[in-house]
Amino acid sequence: MYWINFLHIYQPYEQSKEILDAVANESYRPLFKGLLNIPDIKINLNINGSLTELLAKNGHQDIIENIKTLANQGKLEFTESAKYHPLLPFLKKQEIARQIRSNHQTNRRYFGKSYKPVCFFPPEMAYSQKVGQAVSELGYKMILLDEISWSNGKPIANKLFTIEKTKGLIAVFRERRVSNCIMSAIVRTKKEFAELIKQDLKDNKYLCTAMDGETFGHHRPGLEKVLFKILTIKKPKQIFLSKLPTYFKIDKAIIPQEGTWASSKEDIEKGIQFYSWKNPRNKVHQLQWKFLNYLIKTAKTKKYSEFIQEKIDKAMASDQFFWASGEPWWSIEMIEKGAWLVLGALKSIPGVTKRQVEVGEDYYRKILSTAFWWQRSGKIEEKSKKYKESSRIPFKERTLEKGKPEVYYAFIEMMKKKMWEATKKKNFERAILWRDAIWKLETKNDIYDATHAVDLLRLEIPDPTLRKLMDKYKAKYEKIKSGQPELRKI
Repeated sequence: MYWINFLHIYQPYEQSKEILDAVANESYRPLFKGLLNIPDIKINLNINGSLTELLAKNGHQDIIENIKTLANQGKLEFTESAKYHPLLPFLKKQEIARQIRSNHQTNRRYFGKSYKPVCFFPPEMAYSQKVGQAVSELGYKMILLDEISWSNGKPIANKLFTIEKTKGLIAVFRERRVSNCIMSAIVRTKKEFAELIKQDLKDNKYLCTAMDGETFGHHRPGLEKVLFKILTIKKPKQIFLSKLPTYFKIDKAIIPQEGTWASSKEDIEKGIQFYSWKNPRNKVHQLQWKFLNYLIKTAKTKKYSEFIQEKIDKAMASDQFFWASGEPWWSIEMIEKGAWLVLGALKSIPGVTKRQVEVGEDYYRKILSTAFWWQRSGKIEEKSKKYKESSRIPFKERTLEKGKPEVYYAFIEMMKKKMWEATKKKNFERAILWRDAIWKLETKNDIYDATHAVDLLRLEIPDPTLRKLMDKYKAKYEKIKSGQPELRKI
């Protein structure tokens, strides 16, 4: 087995200095400084050009230098992306290409010759055929996608596949289970990591974990130290994305499924795989996209400078849509900031008419009034509640309350046993993990971390009967679960 360890770091280009400093001090600085001390590692990194500029402008040049040093030492390989983190499937090809070129120019300026990406990372792993074609036409050899974009079951990882109607673009698929176990802190030692992957360790295949870098130290304090421990493991061999064709043959061309790394199978079946950014039933989303498209349409009729073009590109950032989903991500501040950026870009276009500005101002007011009404009326609270109920299946309801007490009590009993075993060994972190998992299951508060604890139980307990019961429960959970282990925060 070969391990591709991919990290993605990003902050909105207008992120507040307070939050940026916190993320830099809690995550980026200790993370990349710590990676310098580990020999023989291979980190695949995506850093959007907008974040690179943010770090440079706000006194975090040392982070940039550490990343650059890692690349020069052969420990880190960059991937390409779109500079301002737009949701690419909803942009025109020329807009996609422009943001990619801009991203490359920015990162090349800061990282120099060490910035030579071969693989492309679409923001949010948001994929459509148009994205694949645009990336291929720019000369990139690979694209990183979530396993949800493999159309039939689990992706085949012992060979490579190109994408139809591209210039031989290779699709590389991220593995959710192992990625989520690391991000959720279920795996905390080299031994636990080895246990997690032991069934596949001797196979000639690749394992691609892909995770938000901010998880390590910012969202989860101290988790970067766990990552450092795991990275010192001798097997599987760590490799860069660009080296995959060295180890695996290309089999055939495929058509990846449209989706993101947060999509569920149920989302895809319903045709709403971009739900968090473009929900057809979300009026705020509808207004936001109409406003952005109005800006783009208006700009096409005018001539303007690169400075104005950059303002338009900044307005395409995905953040305003994400924070308007209401299920459960919601921020009036981010919604307003996004609408204000679009309006500002519209007003800055040379030759824009008074009527065109008035249309833009009307969109701005409608977006804000709708958002405020949702918040005042309790709609956001209701949407958040429904989201939590629909995206989490209480284990107790699906077993004990459905006439399957033997399943429920088998899991509770085994978790208690594992808790006491960990206590006797003075592995108190593991004991707390099992204690918390039991509480969540018993009180119907089981969220993704609790479910991952069940996955871990399955890995540790060889009893085939228990595994069979576990699989029976997991059937629907696997269908609806997202590719991200928990609610993300800025």
